[in-house]
Amino acid sequence: MNPAPQLLRFAKLLALGGLMLACQPAAEQQSAAMATYTPKTQADYPAPPKAAAQPQEFTEHGYKRADNYFWLKDKTKPEVIKYLEAENAYCDTVMRHTATLQDSLYREMRGRIKEEDRSVPVLQNGYYYYSRTEKDKQYSTQYRRKGSMEAPEELLIDGNKMAEGKSYFGLGNMEVSNTNSIMGYSYNYTGSYVEYDLHFRDLATGQELADVIKNTSGFAFANDSKTIFYTVPDKALRSYRLYRHVLGTPIAEDKLLYEEKDEMFRIYVGRTKSKAFLVLYIGSSTTSEMRMLDANQPNGDFKVFSPRQKDTEYYIDHHPSKFFVRYKDRQNLNYKVMEAPLQGYEDRAKWKDAIPYDPKVRIEGIDVYDKYMVVSARTNGLLELRVRDLASGKSAPINFPEPVYSVYNGGNPEFGASAVRYVYTSLNRPTTTYEYDMVTGKSKVLKVSEIPSGFNPDDYEVKRLFAKAADGVEVPISLVYKKGLKLDGTNPAYLYSYGSYGSSTDANFNRNIYSLINRGFVYALAHIRGGSDMGEQWYEDGKLMKKKNTFTDFVACAEFLVKEKYTSPEKLAINGGSAGGLLMGAVVNLRPDLFKVVVAEVPFVDVINTMLDTSLPLTVGEYEEWGNPNEKAAYDYMMTYSPYDNLQKKSYPNILATAGINDSQVLFHEPAKWVAKLREVKTDQNITLLKTNMGAGHGGASGRFDYLKDEAFQYAFIMDRMGLK
Repeated sequence: MNPAPQLLRFAKLLALGGLMLACQPAAEQQSAAMATYTPKTQADYPAPPKAAAQPQEFTEHGYKRADNYFWLKDKTKPEVIKYLEAENAYCDTVMRHTATLQDSLYREMRGRIKEEDRSVPVLQNGYYYYSRTEKDKQYSTQYRRKGSMEAPEELLIDGNKMAEGKSYFGLGNMEVSNTNSIMGYSYNYTGSYVEYDLHFRDLATGQELADVIKNTSGFAFANDSKTIFYTVPDKALRSYRLYRHVLGTPIAEDKLLYEEKDEMFRIYVGRTKSKAFLVLYIGSSTTSEMRMLDANQPNGDFKVFSPRQKDTEYYIDHHPSKFFVRYKDRQNLNYKVMEAPLQGYEDRAKWKDAIPYDPKVRIEGIDVYDKYMVVSARTNGLLELRVRDLASGKSAPINFPEPVYSVYNGGNPEFGASAVRYVYTSLNRPTTTYEYDMVTGKSKVLKVSEIPSGFNPDDYEVKRLFAKAADGVEVPISLVYKKGLKLDGTNPAYLYSYGSYGSSTDANFNRNIYSLINRGFVYALAHIRGGSDMGEQWYEDGKLMKKKNTFTDFVACAEFLVKEKYTSPEKLAINGGSAGGLLMGAVVNLRPDLFKVVVAEVPFVDVINTMLDTSLPLTVGEYEEWGNPNEKAAYDYMMTYSPYDNLQKKSYPNILATAGINDSQVLFHEPAKWVAKLREVKTDQNITLLKTNMGAGHGGASGRFDYLKDEAFQYAFIMDRMGLK
């Protein structure tokens, strides 16, 4: 429904006021931000939806448990959809009075996006590839030009046209053949992360080919430009089969080349930068194996590079003189780089160290060129890039000036390149793309992300602090706030983390969060165990039978912020999504008194039920992350922290949980069941909301503007629950 003209005009004025607020002196801004009111409670609204209790009993390892809301997992049942829609309607009722605030936040965040923009062109095989965004359009368009940026422009993909009439659009992979004449591209309209339809286009004529391959998870061209290798998922969405297809032949005749039967492993296919080999990656969370095929001999067989060994991971890059191997085992947790000969590489005894193991440095990745190798590493929690001259073996770091930052290798698709791109960002520095000349050691700026509404990095204070965990370990915290903010315990704060799968919580620039920071919030990132922020051991100490370190680390970070007077429990909001949503569910069970507001996005909270159901996506492959609940010791430990199973009759903070009806990673029923049970047991009058996107998956809305509405909703919920005007 469109708002009345007067309301829309008022919202625009408020949005403008929000932008002007960012330019006010810090003291004035804090005074404005701290204006408060007493928020309504659950008792002030109509009763929330009540899911019917349909008890279902389960017995595992001699332990009986009842699940009243197990029935909510079946979205084919009309009563399930009816319940989700009722919850969405309740969200609208509770949040209706924040409509003006949401509109203001949305306009502020949109005002930080340069709507008409172009990516930095990338030269690949004689063509410059780039993307553009246009005013008021949700999706980018992909283009190329032959030889120079003065050549005629060729449109490759128009995401806006493809998304017309759809509630969701996701572009998967896009790859152009060696002859530059055939483009393969995949997409879906569901939000699934592995189920894409693969299409092909003749770029000379613009005609779509008849070859359409349904339900793929990845693909790569052979060097003949007509043979394609693609992978497909099983019913549990595990990528497990590799097929070969020749353009112009029936899909039904595609040959199955490999099937991974071990449910712990998934497969991926790609091509080396040198274009010499197609590589089939086969991996679990702790073990990997790679198989190779000469890219000029697509009818050949993939050959094992080195047989898999339990708890050993390796990743290969090809050079005409040797193979480089990023290698990890139990004695080399942080990885090292090895060299393997072109002949006899199967024998690991013939491998030798190129970059010896350093327990203080985690090697995140390597990028091999004809004369150089770019090494991405992490030391003391900070990312760094090192350029190694392959002839001399000497390395040179790319230096960065700030104490808290993130840097990522942007690469270069040309194997013979002497320059590499990298992306630099920090909590108060918008993303900047650089090009580093590997011969001269000089960097030049290619593009600085523009904030159209204005942004001055020097207006903000950035810090890196350490909280002491329950076992004495020091856990890093990165935070940013407006300079001049009084640290007296009265400030609202927003604390975020993830803490699983070895995924680090890097200090990246988040343009949206400044709608809170400019209203007096402290924004903090907790670098807790379970991620690899401080190296691979940091990850090992936050998984399996040590998983609870993740939760107690986060609690320690929150307590530190309160103790040091950055905030107080009455002004502390926390956020995490997916496995970070598990974190949210676990910490509110541990310390519900420590947080005022919780935003749990697509949260993995029904740990026991999900990990016992092997028909669900990801389950078996996740045993190496969470444990196998069919084993009593793992089951008993998981039962001590599973958020859904540990809800109790007590007071909980204000909670917003989100879900995606097509989510293939954390199925919608997990947050739905969690909210239903929360409402059953909680003894407070705080607000608990469930907001389900009825047309998207794990990542939520796909448009670059639509997702801002979700952000605005979440921020408005936080501010409203804190009583902040």
